[in-house]
Amino acid sequence: MSDLGDFTDFEDDSDTESSSHTTDASATEEAQTREQSPQSDSEPSPDTDGVSFETYDVSPAGEDRGIGAVSVSQGLRVAEDGDETTLRAFVTTGNRDDVRLGKYLLVPYPDDELLFCRITALEYAQEFQTDDATEIHARRAMRQQGFEERDYKFVASLDPVAVLFEQGDELKRRMVDRVPKPGAIVAEATDPEQIKTGLKIPAEGVFLGHLSVGGEKVRTAAEPPTIDYRLKDDYTDGDPLVFRHTLVAGGTGSGKTHASKNLLRQLLDSDRTYEMDDGRDARMAVVQFDPQDEYAQMHDDNPAMTESVARRYEREGVAHGGHDDTIALVPKEDGVPYGGDNHRAEQLEFTIPFSMARDRPWLVAGSSLNENQFPALKELLRRFFRQYGDEGTYDEFLTFLDDPALKEELHESGRVHEATFDAVKRRVRGVPNGVFDQSARPITELDHELVRPGGLTVIPTYHLSTSRAKEMFVLAVSSMLIDDKLSNTPDSQRIKQTPLVLGMDEAHNFLADADNVQARKVVSKFTEAAKQGRKERLGLFLITQDPQDVAEPVFKQVNTKLVLNLGDEDAIKSVNIPPNLEDKVPYMEKGQMVVYSPDNSEPVELVGLSTCVTRHGE
Repeated sequence: MSDLGDFTDFEDDSDTESSSHTTDASATEEAQTREQSPQSDSEPSPDTDGVSFETYDVSPAGEDRGIGAVSVSQGLRVAEDGDETTLRAFVTTGNRDDVRLGKYLLVPYPDDELLFCRITALEYAQEFQTDDATEIHARRAMRQQGFEERDYKFVASLDPVAVLFEQGDELKRRMVDRVPKPGAIVAEATDPEQIKTGLKIPAEGVFLGHLSVGGEKVRTAAEPPTIDYRLKDDYTDGDPLVFRHTLVAGGTGSGKTHASKNLLRQLLDSDRTYEMDDGRDARMAVVQFDPQDEYAQMHDDNPAMTESVARRYEREGVAHGGHDDTIALVPKEDGVPYGGDNHRAEQLEFTIPFSMARDRPWLVAGSSLNENQFPALKELLRRFFRQYGDEGTYDEFLTFLDDPALKEELHESGRVHEATFDAVKRRVRGVPNGVFDQSARPITELDHELVRPGGLTVIPTYHLSTSRAKEMFVLAVSSMLIDDKLSNTPDSQRIKQTPLVLGMDEAHNFLADADNVQARKVVSKFTEAAKQGRKERLGLFLITQDPQDVAEPVFKQVNTKLVLNLGDEDAIKSVNIPPNLEDKVPYMEKGQMVVYSPDNSEPVELVGLSTCVTRHGE
């Protein structure tokens, strides 16, 4: 047997290899020359024997339509169980570079109905039965500048979303109940009405952003070429979704404040009103708690807004520009100043009167109380206000607790054990000094400033000295709003009769699950507000980078979730969005988001406005 040598040294045999292919290459070139030689239809083409043959034009008639056709090579099946559906399309060579995961496609039925689909997988398959996992194939590929697309099949797996059909002059959708025909033409969806109908996106409502796939806006043949995504905001098919609560979740730098400002500005548009139970149409009021002193900037125009961007927003019906009716309602803490030099909104200080603790004893709990201590606190507060009236102050309550006769009386009567009394007294003294009864107007007297139809009230908390002080101000004001909204005998008719969005940034700090009485009381109050929000025209607008920490009873009442970039796996899992979109969340750029609102549309990916509609940042 002769020695064939080392196969891997075929690099050095290039001359031999070239020589061995000379005959084949020459034949190929000769054939290509014959094919490319211009021949008239009427001119004979002589062969080597002198026999003439007439040539014919074999160019295909018509033009290619779509990007490919439905394939049945691996089955064609539409089933109620999506996992059993098999719907695949062969994509022709010239269209392959433009096909992306998530793109929306249309497949026609013979009777003019359309199957609206989404690409869920893309794959190459061999056109010819060859083994390309070999050394020689790999080495040849390394020397080449590409490959022939026509040598491979390119197949897209499709997820059927809806069937589109015309009813009169209206395009409508229904669940998928038909299988397309083999060989049906598959085309990219480019008509805005078809795409919006297929995804169940309302034609009107609160603007959130533009439909996108993989971070790129979906383009159509219409003007404007983008597809606006809107949140249902009328009573045609139920209550406006803003009253069914919204969650904005995103990590630091994801653009969640930018997106939140854009959304809130739409709610405050002068043309947007909501029908009340008494038949009135009233504008929305927004109360926004602000831990970073950013939202009062909504009073000012965005200096980065160009005329061309402003005109584009106007064409698309996007409200923009600073909101004049903006007030910064500033919590007053003794000895703690508020800067407020990054906006031009009106500033008005307020304080929490200790009388609010009569119905909200958890305001003075200081830290966790157990099941025995909390009732004791309520008993002490009841006795205090019976003696001092609503004018009683926090300092007077501390003096009241220092009375040894009171402690002895309650112990001997069996109402409050002396050890429990001492524990409550320590908790009450743990409340930050300078929060109650400061030299400012009580919040209970500022209901008309706090809630204004068409007005934005921002409550900044970044300047407060401790997290406990921030918590007390936020929960005092929010509980006052919720109590009046849900009560049949409210203290403030203004609050009761005005549509209201209660916005809370860093919501996880105030609505977290905790194993103590006062935390459960707060969560219970917000859960009740969430459940009755639709009826009372009250919407919660929660913003957080830790959605997994928001108490489940509140979280599960949220209907609309805007999910921006989140890097934490637990946070991503907690928002409970479809797996195909969940996988995209860690890779989203600033301003990209997933919208999951089952009562509004199919789950979709959006790109928010790149230029904030109001001032944002420095």
